[in-house]
Amino acid sequence: MLRQLATYASVGVGATLVHYAILIALVEAGGWAPVPAALCGYVAGGGVAYVLNRRHTFASDRPHAEAGWRFGLVAFVGFCVTYLLMSLFVERLGAPYLPAQAVTTVLAMFVTYALNRAWTFRAG
Repeated sequence: MLRQLATYASVGVGATLVHYAILIALVEAGGWAPVPAALCGYVAGGGVAYVLNRRHTFASDRPHAEAGWRFGLVAFVGFCVTYLLMSLFVERLGAPYLPAQAVTTVLAMFVTYALNRAWTFRAG
């Protein structure tokens, strides 16, 4: 399980790079507020995460039609965690958006890993 979590975290680095690139571009170049920009980045990173986790982390043979909607539902939970934590850190506590997103990313990673391992990619 520790090796699988490490692989999940490694895959998460790629997804996070996509997420943060979009977040920073939308905030700095696009003038967006940090919370909606973070959520757009989260969705784009989610696509990367699905493909890499299905193949490398969980080596799942669950059909895409089944794993896809499960992953989407787990991603939605992570999306909600991201929204709640970013709103708390940035809008309520006045934290800078990048450190807030870093903490949020780590916390959301543990939540989504547990759900994906137990439900999304687990063999039927």
